[in-house]
Amino acid sequence: MAVKCPVCEAAVQADHSFCEACGHALDAPACAACGAQAVDAEGYCERCGLRQPTGRDEAELTLPGGAAAVTHKGLRRARNEDAMALLEAGDVTVAVVCDGVGSSPRADEASALAVETAATALARGVSSAEAFELAGRAVAKLASSVDDAPACTYVSAVVSGGRATLAWAGDTRAYWLPYDSAGPVAGVRLTDDHAISTGEITAWLGADAGDWKASIRVLEPPGPGLLLICSDGLWRYLGGYAFPGAAAPLDLARELLRHALSSGGHDNVTIVLIPVGGQHG
Repeated sequence: MAVKCPVCEAAVQADHSFCEACGHALDAPACAACGAQAVDAEGYCERCGLRQPTGRDEAELTLPGGAAAVTHKGLRRARNEDAMALLEAGDVTVAVVCDGVGSSPRADEASALAVETAATALARGVSSAEAFELAGRAVAKLASSVDDAPACTYVSAVVSGGRATLAWAGDTRAYWLPYDSAGPVAGVRLTDDHAISTGEITAWLGADAGDWKASIRVLEPPGPGLLLICSDGLWRYLGGYAFPGAAAPLDLARELLRHALSSGGHDNVTIVLIPVGGQHG
């Protein structure tokens, strides 16, 4: 029985594995958007062009020590190119958030590899600067040519007791939210964007990033609070936002995600909240 190739629509035999006209694999996965069995090995639909969603499009993490994280692809993106890690190693909490650079190819691969490499190194006790360099070298190896250089932004946090060490490159941010049971608080921004006035970033991880060193900051706040790490899918909607002065990390992470989505959800959203200096909420 003859059927049509989902890509070129040439007649093919139902028991054939490939289209003789265009070479398309007839047993390819079905596209999440148009339904055609036309998804190639890179994850793109050969009919409609959509890059397929991944299993990390929505995720939620919590740790016994109270830290929590959520990530979501947002309302306008086909897939989540953010990546996050949140783990405990003894009395140390490690978090890494990376945002794939949308103008680069395979940006989701860059962010996932950077997060895995840096989080593993930080959990072993490697310094924040060295973990950044390891992640950068790993992402650079993904490039197959000058025109194929996956890239991502980066921020990491290593928290122990009342001290947090941050490292970053690009426009993924960290904020301090002081504990205040009396009412809302203003977040204190801890990182400076590596970006020009029109928004284009000037620092990233990737083969074309140059010899960039991470910015480092050590935070020792005078009292308890929450360390917030987030991608621009959240912080672009934080203008005028009043953070609750006392909230459990997971509850606040979910509330911040709802705020980002209700404000437009134009980009992937990743939020990590870590108690510093005592339990919060």
